Amino acid sequence: QVQLVESGGGMVQAGGSLRLSCAASGRTFSPKNMGWFRQTLGKERELVAAITWRGGFTAYADSVKGRFTISGDNAKNTVYLGMNSLKPEDTAVYYCAADMTGRTWPPTSFDSWGQGTQVTVSS
Repeated sequence: QVQLVESGGGMVQAGGSLRLSCAASGRTFSPKNMGWFRQTLGKERELVAAITWRGGFTAYADSVKGRFTISGDNAKNTVYLGMNSLKPEDTAVYYCAADMTGRTWPPTSFDSWGQGTQVTVSS
């Protein structure tokens, strides 16, 4: 059973930066892809960034391209989301997720989820 734990969320002013971390634990953590999602009340969960666990290919939602960077550290079983030039509309709960099967790219289905970390961007 894979467990994902996010950290690094918080409150920041518009234009600021945050770096989220997602640490994975469990037997032989070997996903095909990892993703970061976000969700605000009343809206669907949105995939903002994804990365292949081997090879480092990345994909981003148009709304975050050029501002967010997803990266992974295989040795630490950790995936990161660097967020720069934050905007109030980036305010959301951010979740990381693991795609263990890798059927599609960008990934469209995920098998394990973290509990989420709140990011609040004030204007």
